[in-house]
This record gives sequence, structure tokens and C-alpha cells, in this order.
Amino acid sequence: MRARGRRLGDQRIRIERVKPEEYRAPAPPRRRRQWPPGLVLIVGFATMIAVGTAILMLPVASAGGQWTDPVTALFTATSAVCVTGLVVVDTGTYWSPFGHVVIVGLIQAGGFGIMTSSTLLLLLVVRRRTRLRDRVLVQQSMGGGELGDVTGLVKRVAIFTLLAEAVGAVVLAIAFAGVDPLDVPGALWFGIFHSVSAFNNAGFDITGLVGSSSLRAFSADHLMLGAIGVLIIFGGLGYAIVEDIVRNRRWVRLALETKVVILTTIALIIVGTATIATFEWNNAATLGALDPEVRLLNALFESVTLRTAGYTALDTGALIEPTLFVVMALMFIGGASGSTAGGIKVNTFSVLWIAIVSTARGLPSAEAFGRRIQHVVIYRALAVALLSIAFLFSIGLALELLHPVANFVDILFEAVSAFGTVGASRGITPDLNDPARLVVSFAMFVGRLGPLTLVLALAARARPVAYRHAVESVRIG
Repeated sequence: MRARGRRLGDQRIRIERVKPEEYRAPAPPRRRRQWPPGLVLIVGFATMIAVGTAILMLPVASAGGQWTDPVTALFTATSAVCVTGLVVVDTGTYWSPFGHVVIVGLIQAGGFGIMTSSTLLLLLVVRRRTRLRDRVLVQQSMGGGELGDVTGLVKRVAIFTLLAEAVGAVVLAIAFAGVDPLDVPGALWFGIFHSVSAFNNAGFDITGLVGSSSLRAFSADHLMLGAIGVLIIFGGLGYAIVEDIVRNRRWVRLALETKVVILTTIALIIVGTATIATFEWNNAATLGALDPEVRLLNALFESVTLRTAGYTALDTGALIEPTLFVVMALMFIGGASGSTAGGIKVNTFSVLWIAIVSTARGLPSAEAFGRRIQHVVIYRALAVALLSIAFLFSIGLALELLHPVANFVDILFEAVSAFGTVGASRGITPDLNDPARLVVSFAMFVGRLGPLTLVLALAARARPVAYRHAVESVRIG
């Protein structure tokens, strides 16, 4: 076959040979290893304490204009950030107005609730978006609602905190208005300082400026004690519990955690009030020195504050030993999870109590209000309680070795108060030597972060298993 005189295939086509090109792909960026939430929490709080220590050491922070020794500054900063309230110098008279502002700032920074603070650190310090696992951990510890609403939850907690503190500041400013030598700005500042301190369960006070030791000069002031007591209770419950109550209103609609926390809190307050009133009613150094009509009020106030905050209208050093043992039990339990309170938390105590009652009833699992609590939650509660007891024994032994001049009850009370971030003391705190102060500072730090960090670590390690081992019995009792 021909095409225009040419045969097919007569035409040759040359194809240019293309030289292969080399392409270099950039090396993938090294994936930064993400910090565990517990470690972020520890580093964040340690950083706040370090910054607070450095500022409080400055001459401008002290009333006398002198440099503050590092141990005193560290102890105060740790107590403020961990919202404890233990002090080695009088807050009102030793620190300057600038120092008071720094202390309030440290209290506020550390008192948003341990889980809220950790969420802020995850968002701001690590400078990354929270991962799904971190959001789940935050949700579990805060009792949050929707999984994707962690950032919104933090905002709502901040609004709740500032609103409660603002209302408390106004009421307390009115209560301080008639105190000599405070003028209107002074009364307002006193109201703000003590409102922030009370809501965050810190127990710091500047009443030394008006010649008082803590709230002893206001033992008959119903408005003062009532306002501080209510702030302590709201701070000790936390946003999650209050929000659930406001949203659902009816008892049957409340979450199991809310029901348990409310009932246990009420029971602890009643038991504490009855115990203090019974043991101290005729004690001439405490309730016995007050008029009969205000004794019950002070017993109620002491039951509220000595469990989480550390304010006192009585002389704690004059309490008899049976009262001290009850108070130490209350301090060890503390307030609700996700709140500004310390201790092993009401939730932990309640879970263990429900497990004990369910076992006594012969039930195969822990049950309350028609709901069953998972075994893993009971195991975590048991781990927190037993490790906290072991830590308290260690701190008590260390203080006994470093400060042997105090008796055992005072040492144990100091250890429990530091670990529970309560701030109550039998008066031995200012007399502690530097090594003992460092031990107490460490106890406050662990008490503030230890239970939550342990729960975060245990929750992060939880994983499903494809099999279960054979069962074998072990004798107990």
C-alpha cells in the first residue's frame, strides 16, 4: 500500500532522548515527642512556683524593703500556687502591697482547679492543639460534657470563678468596712484578697494588718464567716458539680458523681460540726471562750474551713487531740475532684465507701443510686488512697527526724495539712528549720498534683486486653 508515492514505514521519526532529572524531596520534619499531660502539669506548676519565688525574693515584695531568703520565698510561693495557706511569715505584715498582689496572682493561677490549669498548660505552654487522648483525660477528670468542648469548658470555669469571687469580694468588703483602720479602698482590697483566697481554698489572709490572727477577731461576725464559708464550699465543689446542679435541677436527673459528691460533702460537714461542737464546747481556749449563741456557728465554720481551706476563727493550737484526729481525717479527704480543694478528694473517698458498702451487702460490684461503678475506677481510687497514706507516713517521718522538738501530733497534723493543701497549723510552721520547710514545700506540691497526676498516668496506661488469666483465690483477713 502506498501513500502519496511512499510506502508505510518509509518516514522516520526521531524522538529526543530526555535526560532524567533528579528531584530531592525534603526530609520529613522530626516529630516532636509530646509530653504526657501529667508531666506538663508538673512542669507548669513548677515554673509558676519558680517565677513566684524569684519575684517574692525582691526587696519590693517585702514590707521592710529587704531581700527575702530563698527558702522563705519558695515556701510562700509553693503555698500560694498549691493554694495551701501554710506560711512561715505573717502574710499581712511581712509582705508589701506588691507582694500581696503577687501572692493573689499565684493563688488565682494555681486555683482554677487542677484539671483546668492542666488544660490551660496544654493549650498555652505546650502551644499545640490538644490531642484526642488529652481531651478524653480532661473530660474524665473535669466531668465535662461534649468531648470537643474542652476549650469552652475552660472559659466557663473562668467565668464561674471570676463571678463567684466578684460577689464574694463585694460582700466581704461590706464586712470589712467597719474594721479600724480600713478606709473604703482598704476594705475593698481586703474583700478582693480574701474572696480570691477563700474561693480557691487557699487560706491566706492579710488580717495581720488590722491586728488579727486569721479570722479570730471575727468569730462573732456572721456575715464574714458566712461569706467565706460559702466561697469555700463553692470552690471545694468545683464547676462541674455546680454546673450539673444548675442545668438539671432535679435530683433524679443529676449525674451519679454529683449526687455522691453532694451527699458526702454534706455528711462530712455535719460530722465535722457535731464533733467539733461536742469536743470543744467547754474548752475555754476555743469554743468555750465564745458566747453560746455563736459557738455552733464557729463549729460549723471550722468544719468547713479545716477540711479544705485553713482559715480559722479559733486557736487551732488549742484544739484537743480527739478533735485533731477528726480534723486530720477531714483534711485527708478534702474536696471534690476538679475543684480548688486538695486531699485525696471526696470522689475517691466516696467510691471506696460505696465499694465497702456494696461488699458488705454481698453485691458483685459497687453500686449506688441504681448505677454500677466500674472496677477500674475502684482500683484507681484505691491506688490514690493507699499511695497517699504511704506518702504521709514518709513526710511525717522526715519531719520527725528534721524537727524533733515538736510532738508527734503536731508533726502529723502539719504533714496532713500540707498534703491536703489545707493550710491549718498548730503553730510550728514558722519554727521549722530550712530542711523541714523544704520537706513541707514538697508535701504541698505533691498534695496539689500527686492524686491527679497519678490518675492521669493510670488512665493513659489503660488499654483493652484480648484475654483474661485464669482465676485463683487468695486468702485475705
